[in-house]
Amino acid sequence: MSFDVAVAIRRGDQLIEAAFQAGEGATVLVGRSGAGKTSILLAIAGLVRPERGAIRVGGRTLFDAGGAVDLAPEHRRAGVVFQEPRLFPHRRVVANLRYGLRDSDAWDATVAMLGIQRLLDRWPRTLSGGEARRVAIGRALLSAPAFLLLDEPLSSLDPDRREEVLRAIERVRDTVRLPILMVTHDREEAARIGTQIVQL
Repeated sequence: MSFDVAVAIRRGDQLIEAAFQAGEGATVLVGRSGAGKTSILLAIAGLVRPERGAIRVGGRTLFDAGGAVDLAPEHRRAGVVFQEPRLFPHRRVVANLRYGLRDSDAWDATVAMLGIQRLLDRWPRTLSGGEARRVAIGRALLSAPAFLLLDEPLSSLDPDRREEVLRAIERVRDTVRLPILMVTHDREEAARIGTQIVQL
């Protein structure tokens, strides 16, 4: 299994419990706003600590409350793309992509796959929402992650930009051999991207 997750996460007065197993390809967590999708994604990334349970990705244990395993985020090798692209505003696109670069051999293929060649000399403030999301995905991929986490990557985009990013995610899913976990509340997006869908 690529993702083997069974956790309980405390968020204020709410206890979020989730358990799922998923194989190769793209797994999509779908559910209403407030269901805990992002909390689960952040727990997998190591940015939120579950109260109990275990998280394994690709057969590797990232967290196990019973076995006292809790790898630091930097040791989990997660490529994370947040709802907001979180690009460094004082760095051009090329410098954003090079931040955390671990796989220089993948540079040309990644830039071409995401269609961001013409953006390399631009500043983040000049990018459209769709362009910024594609750059954020590229930065995550170039860090040579063991798996990719996408948190509502299409939120707040107009239909044209949404389609642009959807196509980019499809190319990543079909080209890069990485387990992918994407969070969305949109069933249409889930059906289009997911090789497996988990309903919360």
